[in-house]
Amino acid sequence: MRAPSQRPRRRHNPLRRRSDEVEAWVVVVVAVLLCVVVPLTGTVAGLFTYDRARTHAEEQRAERRPVRAVVAGRPASRPTVPGARGHGYRAEVRWTEPGRGTRTALGDVRAGTRAGDRVTVWFDRRGRIVAPPPNDVAVWQHTVATGLGVAGGTAAMVLLARAMERRVALRYRLAEWERAWERTGPSWTRRRA
Repeated sequence: MRAPSQRPRRRHNPLRRRSDEVEAWVVVVVAVLLCVVVPLTGTVAGLFTYDRARTHAEEQRAERRPVRAVVAGRPASRPTVPGARGHGYRAEVRWTEPGRGTRTALGDVRAGTRAGDRVTVWFDRRGRIVAPPPNDVAVWQHTVATGLGVAGGTAAMVLLARAMERRVALRYRLAEWERAWERTGPSWTRRRA
């Protein structure tokens, strides 16, 4: 005696329409897209963003210089930059430059800074006070956010395309069933007089 095969066989089903088979293949394609392509696009976008963000941070570190200064005035009681966290407060800062003497300017300081505290102020090549260059944590945060955003956007596009395909398949299936009923219906129904 032969043992039954464990391999599933495709059996003919008279109720299965061509649109059902197409939709089954579309489900397989969507699953592959969601499991393979979506993470791959997020990873590629993240790697590309990491390279650019790291290069940008290195350029900023090269053109900006830190200066240790003392807070001379009282910092603003409210953030001067709306929605800023940490360095959104302005205060007068004083530092000494070799050959130029003591200088003062308005600089961004952390919340809770008081007069007399030492802070680091960043300057660009023109001598203007600027924000500190992004550190490695900020680069990675930007990288992960971009990668997740691209992966999420790709997944949303795949799911939207699946929803549109499903609507079209439903219309096609209903039209297919209607044609089949037009062929079969007259033999099932009789006119009653």
